[in-house]
Amino acid sequence: MQRRNIRNTSVELTELGFGASVIGNLYRTTSAGDAAAAVDAAWEAGIRYFDTAPHYGLGLSERRLGAALRGRPRDEYVISSKVGRLLVPNEEPRGVDTEGFVVRDDLRRQWDFSRDGVLRSIEDSLRRTGLDRLDIVYLHDPDDHWTQAAEEAMPALADLRDQGVVGAVGVGMNQSAMLARFLRETAADVVMLAGRYTLLDQSALDDVLPAAQESGKSVVAVGVFNSGLLSREWPTEGMKYDYQDAPSELVARARAIAEVCKGHGTTLPAAAIAFPTTHPSTVNVTLGVRDRAQVTQNVDLQRSVVPRALWDDLRCRGLIRPDVLTTSGIQGTADRPPEVADRQG
Repeated sequence: MQRRNIRNTSVELTELGFGASVIGNLYRTTSAGDAAAAVDAAWEAGIRYFDTAPHYGLGLSERRLGAALRGRPRDEYVISSKVGRLLVPNEEPRGVDTEGFVVRDDLRRQWDFSRDGVLRSIEDSLRRTGLDRLDIVYLHDPDDHWTQAAEEAMPALADLRDQGVVGAVGVGMNQSAMLARFLRETAADVVMLAGRYTLLDQSALDDVLPAAQESGKSVVAVGVFNSGLLSREWPTEGMKYDYQDAPSELVARARAIAEVCKGHGTTLPAAAIAFPTTHPSTVNVTLGVRDRAQVTQNVDLQRSVVPRALWDDLRCRGLIRPDVLTTSGIQGTADRPPEVADRQG
């Protein structure tokens, strides 16, 4: 699997990443065996970028991912985690977490983007994972904390990067406007862009993607299925879009895109994975996976042929914005020389 550098750093990411939120029991229980098997399958497929966070399962994701990676050659993979939510004892537990993870709520999240909070969070993450270092550290959802995140947390991360303690620093959010500010106004190297540059939402073209190009920085794309609506070959009513039931008009639009994909010999989920790489600032697409079968499915989708002509057709039909670029930041299967496409597709 090919790798791409986070610009102006030595950190290389495989073109497909492993999102570890779901092995933290997102929405439903995942067994420890399935979680370990998912990491094994990702490793066997050549994936070497793994992303987690304290928020995911109140530390369960970090513990499981660290255990699965422990013993593997440390210089062969990149692991990222996040800061901004400290895990502290829960004085009033109710039994189960209330933020989407099926875990006990003996701990609770506490917002903290102070310098001390950043350092404590990293120390806690290292303890939970059992690893010697984090390669990338992101500020996690600082939507309501711009001042402290920009003036305390990011300088603290930049100091760690400049000392060689971490390889790259960045921010992960579901919005794109503030990510653009972080790229333009702070020392961030990379942003994790969730759901804002997809087949159904190209709003990142208005802010964060131009900012990345202008500043010579990089983007990791996540949430490319928009919570599920783009994850199947034929979308149906009741599927989720950005964590809510998808409106009928969006289901109809997703179906129209699926029909065009079929006409080009590909599928909606394969195109959804390939789409963010049409922008040259995108260095990686990371997908959440729960078990071995999901890893295998995602790898197969990522390696399938998605013709460049598909984007032109979608533009002509008004199904994606006219300013979507055709130049690929990651040389996907459709953009490789024929002999490479035949070998990998």
